[in-house]
Amino acid sequence: MSMKRLIIITTAAAALAGCGWTPGMRDRSELVAEPSACSTKRFEVYFAENEARLTNPALQAIGLTATQLQGCDIKRVQVLGLASATGDVASNLSLSERRAVAVAEALAAAGWPTPAFELGAVGDAGATTTAGANEPMRRRTEVLVEAAPRGR
Repeated sequence: MSMKRLIIITTAAAALAGCGWTPGMRDRSELVAEPSACSTKRFEVYFAENEARLTNPALQAIGLTATQLQGCDIKRVQVLGLASATGDVASNLSLSERRAVAVAEALAAAGWPTPAFELGAVGDAGATTTAGANEPMRRRTEVLVEAAPRGR
């Protein structure tokens, strides 16, 4: 073996050693884990003005989350209904309650356990937005789902 070839092999071995590779070590793919789909998720469902009926995009958001968490143990689902600042306090509170119920019913229809649900409504009191934000941003339901892999 020539001296030049010995130097190249030695240099390559040193470079690999610097990367943390050792003969007999497991493949990297065995060490890297995929993140679990069964974790805490937060999403929002938006509504048309003065409506508690789920829109097609709202149904898609609910369906997507239900699909992502299929096979998970749903520990807790918090659904908080909100309303815009238009209208009086009582009607905004009623509207936000109906919105929370509509989302909870859709999630229950997707197979989620109803004992896990905690519904809340704050009308326009909790519907804060940043300066200059659109009023439609207030017309929503916030959903927080705590999920874990089954058996944990």
